Amino acid sequence: VQLQASGGGLVQSGGSLTLSCAASGIIVRVRRMGWYRQAPGKQRELVADISRAGNTAYADSVKGRFTIYIDAAKNTVYLQMTSLKPEDTARYYCTIVGTNFWGQGTQVTVSS
Repeated sequence: VQLQASGGGLVQSGGSLTLSCAASGIIVRVRRMGWYRQAPGKQRELVADISRAGNTAYADSVKGRFTIYIDAAKNTVYLQMTSLKPEDTARYYCTIVGTNFWGQGTQVTVSS
């Protein structure tokens, strides 16, 4: 199983980015996918996750600014990030929730 994440980059405070993550090599439809992030010196934390049916959960710090959505047929999850803040700077990882499958991560850097 491979999770290929993309879409990170450098953006100014207040800007937007959309991350995507496609799961391949899996023969069943995943039930739930999510995004985590890890900043230097900090623990990895949940950003948002979503079920195939579209049920979502968000960290309080991103509610109202980030939107997670899924293309269940393609086992692909997206994270639309708006009103970005410097404290959102981290490496963002996608995962199939409940498994040990993680993507390689994509760096998001927000400048002030």
